[in-house]
Amino acid sequence: MTLNASIGDVAQNTPPGPDTPAFTIVPLADQGVLVDCGETIDVETNRWIDAAARAVTAAQLSGVTGIVPTYRSLAVEYDSRAMTQAELIATLETLLGGLKVTQRRYRRFHIPVVYGGEFGVDFNDLCRHHALTSEELIALHTAPEYRVFMIGFMPGFAYLGGLNDRLHTSRRETPRTWTPAGSVSIGGQQTAVSSVEAPSGWHLLGRTPLRTFDAGREPPILIEAGDSICFEAIDGDGFHALQAERDWLPRWEWRT
Repeated sequence: MTLNASIGDVAQNTPPGPDTPAFTIVPLADQGVLVDCGETIDVETNRWIDAAARAVTAAQLSGVTGIVPTYRSLAVEYDSRAMTQAELIATLETLLGGLKVTQRRYRRFHIPVVYGGEFGVDFNDLCRHHALTSEELIALHTAPEYRVFMIGFMPGFAYLGGLNDRLHTSRRETPRTWTPAGSVSIGGQQTAVSSVEAPSGWHLLGRTPLRTFDAGREPPILIEAGDSICFEAIDGDGFHALQAERDWLPRWEWRT
């Protein structure tokens, strides 16, 4: 199967306005296009991507089968039997060219974490690397309200923005082939909450009893892009007590 149009035919570059970053729309294989805002990761661009994703969803475009928002891009999947790629790109240009980003409600989750020891095997190394006491490291990590920039890599894996620059740490030279579900970790200038057991090159700070993904729960993915997370330190006994509660979910509230 071939593309409905070449990249040269359909790529568009929209100049930024008061609320619109410069974006390019390019083909993504033969059943999708990518709304790309460049290489910069920042809150304002991410808010625009979030608004774009919601605008495309609300428009209920005939032939669109799915959307995937990231830090600074939006993949739009479509059925090529229902529309051409050029038609989709023209529609998105019109829909998103004058998009206004308005403040919206989001959920703020309070996620308990037990730091260090068997729960965070890299915690002590990070303290030494950054010349911090354990109390200082925990205080720096629990202080921010982190924005959920995107969900990806694995179901429910939450990439968070807002990590204090004193905790920025290059990823491990040798990734681990296994890390436990619920790991709270640092990789570069990001921190994250993992959902399932998986390989990882991130540094493990601690673990939460929360499962951000549960196939038997509705919805299966608890947290979404645009939400926020605040971490709260607990001890090992608290971790095991919450883990034993079958239907436990973290405290959260609406924010604007």
